[in-house]
Amino acid sequence: MFGLFQSIQSVSTKELETKLTDNITLLDVRTPDEYRSGHISKAKNVPVDKIASHSGNKDQPVYVICQSGMRSKRAAKALKSNGYKPINVRGGMSQWSGSVRGGK
Repeated sequence: MFGLFQSIQSVSTKELETKLTDNITLLDVRTPDEYRSGHISKAKNVPVDKIASHSGNKDQPVYVICQSGMRSKRAAKALKSNGYKPINVRGGMSQWSGSVRGGK
């Protein structure tokens, strides 16, 4: 179990911010309510319990974010087992200091 987590790449929220100008896939695995309360503009909402239904390009990295980094680790593990190249965003939205869409 720990070996699988070690094999999943991760980046900080600052590193993710520099990647947003590229054509990346970013999945926000929080609940729809959490997503609506504020999300990164490039992020697509795919709640962690629906991650198995995600379909996309398996040749490109998939960045995964949640609120703190725990759900995104679970989602990254599931994506990896389905042949994707996930990159977990450490710290999640609680560490994100960039602009967000939505919210109050």
